[in-house]
Amino acid sequence: MNQDDQAGMAYLQTIPRLWVTVYIPLGIFLFVLLFPFYWMAATAIKPNAELLSHAGNPFWVTAPTLEHFKHLLLETPYPDWMLNTVLVSTAATFTSLFAAVLAAYAIERLRFQGARQVGLCIFLAYLIPPSILFIPLAAIVFQLGLFDTRWALILTYPTFLIPFCTWLLMGYFRSIPFELEECALIDGATRLQILVRIILPLSVPGLISAGIFAFTLSWNEFIYALTFISSSEVKTVPVGVVTELVEGDVYHWGALMAGALLGSLPVAVVYSFFVEYYVSGMTGAIKE
Repeated sequence: MNQDDQAGMAYLQTIPRLWVTVYIPLGIFLFVLLFPFYWMAATAIKPNAELLSHAGNPFWVTAPTLEHFKHLLLETPYPDWMLNTVLVSTAATFTSLFAAVLAAYAIERLRFQGARQVGLCIFLAYLIPPSILFIPLAAIVFQLGLFDTRWALILTYPTFLIPFCTWLLMGYFRSIPFELEECALIDGATRLQILVRIILPLSVPGLISAGIFAFTLSWNEFIYALTFISSSEVKTVPVGVVTELVEGDVYHWGALMAGALLGSLPVAVVYSFFVEYYVSGMTGAIKE
């Protein structure tokens, strides 16, 4: 530890300075971050009479109820929406990761002419807004007879997932020493064996990080799911909650918040389990 680090640590030794520089900013950050989840949970367990009343404390629930969850799970197609979202997000994520691994490995490790330009074009493709692409994609989906099916989403989601996953894995593959690959080539290993037995095991944090991002983007995607799906039983959670639980100018706030809360839990669970791999993958580190 150098002299500057020692001076910085000594600055935090006193309690007032520790509160001002660490605890209070961290508390404000956590409050801003977690308050929407608290509001969703509180609204989801409030009875309708309490939701529509202006009396009492709006931040507290006096008579909690599970009627909104009962209505959501038993009287709406929400379980079907959740199943559709899981199937579509999982299939699109694995498809995108498979294509991104092959593309990123070819660009970063094969050293062909124009590899950097190809990588830049892939990154620029990620920057194209989906709101521009859904119109031509809708025509293709109609012509292939995939409209109002899960396949319409499984095959269109990789159009924005593959560029991002490829760009992320390119940076991670770049951090793996070339000497490992050269030694394997000298020993007679093929490119496929090198990819499967050397590159991928070393890239687990990067793969998990790309997979989490792809899964999250697929889970929360709205435009394609709204455009390509019309049947209630085939909708995903983001579209189903908005279109089925809002009747004209009547908002079923309890069911809406219950659906939003349940819909956010799977992503939160995935992040909590793989947060270390996620951070390592984003920094391009290699775990020994």
